[in-house]
Amino acid sequence: MMRPRGFSLVELVVVMVLIAALAALGLGAIGSGLPGQQLRGAAKELAAELRFTRAQAIATGREQVFRIDVGEKRWQGAGERSGELPADIALEVTGAREELETPQVVAIRFFPEGAATGGRLVLRNGEAAWRVDVAWLTGEVRLRRGEGEP
Repeated sequence: MMRPRGFSLVELVVVMVLIAALAALGLGAIGSGLPGQQLRGAAKELAAELRFTRAQAIATGREQVFRIDVGEKRWQGAGERSGELPADIALEVTGAREELETPQVVAIRFFPEGAATGGRLVLRNGEAAWRVDVAWLTGEVRLRRGEGEP
């Protein structure tokens, strides 16, 4: 006697329920990681743009300025590059007193030899934080997790 081939309706329904449950768990895990990824991505973008501004200062032999408006969460770098940070990211910027254009706008100036006026940008979303440090002597831009020392 030959047995019929294929799957029964009950077997198909059980498999579909299992797939739906696994998909829901996967989406929940991905969704909870998105704010952290967004924060990290924003910090990486700022670090990259600061490095680009420094590279432009060295390449052109002229000072280049990176400005960041803390209130508006907007930045402007070399080569007319600009952007804005996501609204749910808190931002704190520390820079040289001479480079404070307004209480809300801080500038970091890069010199042709690679040095900078220095500064620190701290991006925060809830308990998570990333900081971007610009060394005043070398102009080196470093990206680190956490707020760091004041």
